[in-house]
Amino acid sequence: MRATHWAHIQERGTLAGMRAMVWIRRHLGRLPFRLALGPVVLYYYLSHPLPRRASREYLARIWPDHAGQPPRYPRLLGLRHFMAFGQALMDKVDAWSGLPPAVRIAPEDHARLDTAIRGGRGGLILVSHLGNLEICSALGQRRPDFHVTQLMHTRNSRKFNRLLARTTGRQGPEILEVGDISPATAMRLAARIQAGGFVVIAADRVPLAERGRTRRLPFLGRPAPFPEGPFRLAALLRCPVYTLSCLREGPAYRIAFAAFDDTTRLGRRAREAWYPEAMQRYVDWLAAQCRQHPLQWFNFFPFWHAHD
Repeated sequence: MRATHWAHIQERGTLAGMRAMVWIRRHLGRLPFRLALGPVVLYYYLSHPLPRRASREYLARIWPDHAGQPPRYPRLLGLRHFMAFGQALMDKVDAWSGLPPAVRIAPEDHARLDTAIRGGRGGLILVSHLGNLEICSALGQRRPDFHVTQLMHTRNSRKFNRLLARTTGRQGPEILEVGDISPATAMRLAARIQAGGFVVIAADRVPLAERGRTRRLPFLGRPAPFPEGPFRLAALLRCPVYTLSCLREGPAYRIAFAAFDDTTRLGRRAREAWYPEAMQRYVDWLAAQCRQHPLQWFNFFPFWHAHD
């Protein structure tokens, strides 16, 4: 039996329900929002078995590495996982409202980011669905010279993003649908980078199209499919490549920014050997972050079985 592709999991909840939660957060404050969030998350956890099973499978793989033993109470741990996602949504609302949570960036990460921006070469930034990248919008507000174009699958988040834009009145970063990339779009992205801008793309979800190129790579003890697309795009754009993460640590988020590679001189003949090597480095980077922050992994679908 085929596993459900992540993109075929419908966005849950009505627009009215989401609007109510956003209204509570913006007009009544954080505490009433948290009180309302608990029952909502519990309902979702109990009534949607597919995300629940996906969470359980992931936590069974990651928890021994994180805590040194299997989860003692897997159902309770799964509920905590869902609550962490609810917390991330609240922080996303805050970030779009111009009231982002506290953000920390280590001096070495800040120096690397500053060098990348001031260097004027632009680049491709690899991210994932671990943590809360919406908080990085606060970074963009602090750095008007940090010009970002996001490539993402908007299908499952379109309602929520539309609601946030309408209720907060704030302009988010430019977002392009990753499934709509054409040669003209690639030329447009190359021009953005040549002008010193950055293109952001998540590299931890397989393509929407069945024909999309993927590789199965070791991830948390078992091969899982990862997309080649972000790495082929990096080679095509011939630019510096970075990684970016934004993970909650206590009451604040920690932003980490690091150089990953540079494809400026990567020749066509070398690309086929570079793809699997670069992809495995990305997967290892992702796995290390998952082990440190296991409850901030928000891929609630059968990750290891995608495209089986």
